[in-house]
Amino acid sequence: MKSTRELLGGRIKELRKVRGLTQDQLAEKVELATRYISLIEVGRSSPSLETMESIARALGVEIKDLFEFAHLQAGGVKVEEIELLLVGADEEKKRMIMKIVRAVVR
Repeated sequence: MKSTRELLGGRIKELRKVRGLTQDQLAEKVELATRYISLIEVGRSSPSLETMESIARALGVEIKDLFEFAHLQAGGVKVEEIELLLVGADEEKKRMIMKIVRAVVR
């Protein structure tokens, strides 16, 4: 089982990649060394609260979003979790999500 530090690092890496940023670009945005970003992402270093706030801001998320890593843990994603996320989506968003799911599954 992964440690919280490893899960946090994996989530930061996931969000960084979704935003299309390299480690260098994220490091520049948060004024940290690229090597330190790398150490955080692999779970070998624990960022301070201030650093997590800077990273969250640079990634355009709230700090709490850095801790949404249940899908990264062993056991994977449960369909029920996906259903809960879809409850508030309007029809247009649901259609878009369906297109994305079809493209990924194929």
